Parts: sequence; structure tokens; C-alpha cells
Amino acid sequence: MKNNLYLGIDIGTTSLKAAVFNENGGREGLRSVDYTLDSDPSTGYIEFDPEKYADMCFRVIDELTAECGQITALSVDTQGETLILTDENGKPLCPAVVWLDNRATAEAETIKAEFGNKTVYEVTGQPEISAGWPASKLLWFRNNKPEIFSKIKKVFLLEDWILYRLTGRFVTEPTIQSSTIYFDISNKIWWSDMLKFIGIEGCQLPEIVRSAEVVGEYRGIKVVSGGLDQVAGSIGVGVTDSSKLSEMTGTALAIVILTDKIPPYNPDSIVPCHIHCIDGKYCLILWSSTAGMCLKWFRNTFCPDVSFKDLDAEAAKVQPGCDGMTLLPHFCGSVIPDYAPEARASFNGVTLAHTRGHFARSIMESVAFMLRQDLEYIGVPADSEIRITGGGASSPLWAQIKADVTKRELSTVCESETACLGCAIIAAAGVGNFPSIAEAAEKFVSRKKVYSPAGDNYDEAYNRYITLNTKYLAK
Repeated sequence: MKNNLYLGIDIGTTSLKAAVFNENGGREGLRSVDYTLDSDPSTGYIEFDPEKYADMCFRVIDELTAECGQITALSVDTQGETLILTDENGKPLCPAVVWLDNRATAEAETIKAEFGNKTVYEVTGQPEISAGWPASKLLWFRNNKPEIFSKIKKVFLLEDWILYRLTGRFVTEPTIQSSTIYFDISNKIWWSDMLKFIGIEGCQLPEIVRSAEVVGEYRGIKVVSGGLDQVAGSIGVGVTDSSKLSEMTGTALAIVILTDKIPPYNPDSIVPCHIHCIDGKYCLILWSSTAGMCLKWFRNTFCPDVSFKDLDAEAAKVQPGCDGMTLLPHFCGSVIPDYAPEARASFNGVTLAHTRGHFARSIMESVAFMLRQDLEYIGVPADSEIRITGGGASSPLWAQIKADVTKRELSTVCESETACLGCAIIAAAGVGNFPSIAEAAEKFVSRKKVYSPAGDNYDEAYNRYITLNTKYLAK
């Protein structure tokens, strides 16, 4: 009997990871490639050579095929909003404009004045109109680079570009298009009014296919349409229905919650709603700019010779609530639920009795407080299980703090490269070896450890955090 192998490729902002998994979800091979974006301080442009994205994919596919054997199918997830413009032959007209690039601030305001936040949200699920959205970037090219804009024949996002380079097909899938603000997420069609306003025609955009659909082959490997990176990562921890949600404490905090419908427009909310890879499902994505980076900053700045494990041990000796110390972790501003990009971090209630362990634990508690605040803001049912990932999930202390603060069950999973695993699950379902993404995830994803609330009461410390945060952001 032939053993199937599935390859998941995860293309992040500054690194690419690719992993091969067997039919039971066991990892057979892994590659990681770091790269540096091209930034111009004089203009603020953040770009990258589109060919380098493709070359990295070709290289890791060939290497992993040589190491693991013939791969049955592959799928790709990527960052959202990175824009690639080409001529009719697929030749790039300029560098890829990375999602972080904010050159189109004026164009975003122009779109906002024309359509308004409410209309944009009700069509696209995006509550804000920002410079990062592809609609804003395309309008910028129309206004500032007409010599390029006039030659555009194909408009790609990064996932589309990789699928095109692997198969020759000009296709896309809905999850990656959700934040373009020219895609109607209810009807899964292009939003003609927005296209007309920015000067783009439907023929310049890819054919829309479903997620988890075979779109071609590369060297005998079936290529399956994938998804947005956060969506793939949530699938990779087994979040395929509303009974579970995913939380990642990496550099930032990211939460993905499945829903059956688009929530009504709320002018006070900036939580976006995206299409999910599972047919008929949507997902809410919440984030905070800093989470694990707070602890990394503290260690690197004040105790670089101390390991994270040793910091955990010191923090574990401190009582819950840190003897009155509270961190407001806004090192890069506040995003959700309170949008305040100018906000800054502060340690409050510090006395001479506080130790390094107090500072470390206060950072862990503050991230747990952000998680609880987000869950309460969205109204997640109390019995929902949280699947946790990222560097923060490797700390038993931090995981237990989150369980006690949120009063919910948390689980870690066996596979650390969850976005790659999510893509492999999509590939396995896409070629028909499983009836659905959910059933493939049930086979591939294994829980590693469960953290249940242990009885430590954080209500007083959490209320102190909320009170301090509310007063600070109201200034």
C-alpha cells in the first residue's frame, strides 16, 4: 500500500517553513529559510523580490522530496495583503509590496471618504480601511505610478503567486482575498463598485476557486489551494468548529475564533471577519502587537545570560497577582479591543520588594489578561477549549496562568509547526484522502498536554489590570 506524504509550506513575513507529514500526521522532514525584506527609510517602502518567494518554494520542495520521497500533495499558506503586479506573461512589473508597507495612507482615506467603514465591513468583513489593504495599494499605483498601473494585467496576492509559479494557473481562494477590501465575503465574488473606484477590472484578477481544491501539479505533486496563515495555523491545532479556538503567543498575540456568520457591524469594534477554509465558515481574528516579545525584550535587555527556563522558575516562586505589580503591555501600542497606537507600556505598583521573578511573571500575567479581555469582548462561551501555540505554549507556567486567568481548559498540541501541519491537512482533504478538512484534522492533530484551572483566583489582579488600562487609555 502506498504511503501518502503531504507537504505544507508556510510563508511568513521574514521566514518560510516547509514540513512533510505522513498519513498519521507525523513529521517526516522540515526546512526553514529566513530572509530580509527590502526597506527604504526615505520612502517607507517595504518590498521583496517576487522571484525570491518562488525560488525558496522550489528549493524546499526539491530538498524535501529528495529527503522524504515522492510527495502526494502540497498546499501553501501565506501572509495576507502582500501584492504582486505583473504583465500578461506573469512578469513582475515591480517588487512585491509587502503587507507592512504603508505608502497608501492617503489612498486609504480616499476610499474611506467614498465608501465609509460600515459599507466596507458589510461587504468585506474588514472594519477598518488601512494603507495595507491591496485596494489602497492599487489606488496608490494608479495615482503615483501610472506607467506601472497601465501595464498591469495580473494582480496577485502572495499565495496566488506561488500557485501560479507552481502550476501556471492564475487562481486564488477566498481566505487570502478577505482583506483586500475588493472581495465580497458573503457571495465570494469580486466587489465591482470597489474595483471600478480603484480602476481594476475583473479580468485582471485571478479565477476564484475553493480552499482545498486541486489546482494543478508540480513535478508529480498535486498542488492544492491553501489559506491565510492564521487560518491554516488554527486548522493545524485542530480548530475546525466553534467548540475550540486557537491562541498563539509568539512575538504577538493572535486569536482565531470560528463562526457561522458575519457579526453585525459595530462602529466601536475593529475585529475583522475572514472567510475560513471550511465551507460555510467564517473566523474572527484578534491580535495584540506584543506578547512573547515583551518577555524576550525583558530578558535580552536586563538578564541576557538567564535562560527562559530559569526565568520561568523564578516567576513560579511569585504569588499570583505579583504582589500588586501590574504590567500594561503596550510596547507597540494597543490594538484590540482598544485601538490606541500611541499607547506605551508601563509597570505599575512596583516596590523595593519586587524581584526579577515578579517582573517576569507580571509579563506572563498581562498577556493572560489580554487573552481574557479579548474572550470577554467577543463573548466566547465559557466551555470553549483553547488550543495554544507559539513560544508561549512551551512554558508550563505560562499555560497554567492562562488557564487560571481565563477559567478555561487550555491544550497544547504535539506538532510545533502548526501552520505547516494545517496546510498538510488542507492538502490531504483536497486530494480526497479525507472526506473533509475537519476529519483530516482529527487524524493529524494530537493534544500534548491539557491545562485546567487549578484554583488560583486572578479576579482581583485582572480587575486591577482593567482599571489601570481603562484610566491610561482614557487620557
